[in-house]
Amino acid sequence: MRRRKTRGEMAALYLLNLFAAITVAYENLALNKPAFQKNPYSGRKASDAVDGFQLNLSDYGDHCIISGERKETATWWVNLTSILSIHHIMIYYMTGRTEWGPSNEFTRGFLGFSIYISNTTNKNDGILCFKDTNYTASNIPEVFTTNCPYHGQYVIYYNERLPRVPYPREYSKFAYNDLCEVEVKGCKLSGYYGVNCSTPCPDPNCRYCHIETGACQGCKPGYRGHQCELECPYGKYGDGCRNICGMCEDLRHCHFLTGTCLSGCEPGYLGEDCNKECNQGEYGNNCTAICGHCYNSLCHHVNGSCLSGCNPGYQGTMCKQVCDFGYYGTRCEHQCSIFCKDSRRCNPVSGVCEEGCKLGWHGKYCLQLYTDTNLYLTITGVSGIWIVLIPVIMYICAFFRRKIKTKKHVEGESLPLQNRRNS
Repeated sequence: MRRRKTRGEMAALYLLNLFAAITVAYENLALNKPAFQKNPYSGRKASDAVDGFQLNLSDYGDHCIISGERKETATWWVNLTSILSIHHIMIYYMTGRTEWGPSNEFTRGFLGFSIYISNTTNKNDGILCFKDTNYTASNIPEVFTTNCPYHGQYVIYYNERLPRVPYPREYSKFAYNDLCEVEVKGCKLSGYYGVNCSTPCPDPNCRYCHIETGACQGCKPGYRGHQCELECPYGKYGDGCRNICGMCEDLRHCHFLTGTCLSGCEPGYLGEDCNKECNQGEYGNNCTAICGHCYNSLCHHVNGSCLSGCNPGYQGTMCKQVCDFGYYGTRCEHQCSIFCKDSRRCNPVSGVCEEGCKLGWHGKYCLQLYTDTNLYLTITGVSGIWIVLIPVIMYICAFFRRKIKTKKHVEGESLPLQNRRNS
């Protein structure tokens, strides 16, 4: 069995690691960064694993995180706060107060772990950097190092002991993440590579390049290709050319970086990227056309057709036509009253007879018959007077007509006699 390291040996190991870090010049990107642990042991903080302290790997050192008991999964992650270029990752696992090896219970909880690099807190969105399938309690190191030349914002440590899944005999029954320190070594600035992180990525449109070779691993927004030499194709833009252009009038004029429609929008859309439909009540080119008399002012943002029908008094696809003569109301399906003063002429919206009613009828719609006795007698009396007066007037007219004709005849007879007397 290996003997337990003394405090002096641990200090020497720390200095050796420090010297190696200075020589290689990769920075610890995880130091004092935000961290999270699922199912932590009471009183422990996830940030204890990124406080920069590696001398005491004991569970009594107050610089390690401890998992809650009897859990099927164990998750811990550190947020680098931006997407950075990573070179390698070092994990200092808790050793307790027993020599590291098969007799140390912590080795069994370390076995089977995984490390992910992701741009989100979801490990499945990222890259599997390492998965332990070969270590045993006899050969797993208490300080583990693995190269991981990828880019990401989150470094995720994960282990699991799922029910009904067979695991090697040496594995612990439950999942743990008893970590004392996690170091993520790499470059703090994107777009650079090399041991001193001082060499710019060789391709001008490259956003991320391999930290050792400089080979491009990701393009700047708006570019694609092995060397990021190509702009996004028509209709796409942005990071990884994954964004779809809006309703630009001409997709060739969708800016490959920002998605701005440089030549304006298709009818029915507005905004710099033409992703917003016209406001309610507007439609067409530049959303300058006003909807017709649509119900609830709802019209199609492109062609102006009314989506829920017309307001009362209007008809047609765009509800800009007044009801036909003699009709009114919703869908113009009601007929004006025949007792309107001007037969069947009424307000196309309300059906009101605006010029009044025919004799004997009243009300807004001229559908109420007068029933007042006095009015009836008045109407009857007036009608009777006219019945009497009309023959009298006709007789008087005939009398005067005959009298005028007689006078003209007499005057005509006397004219020749006068002429003879004067000859």
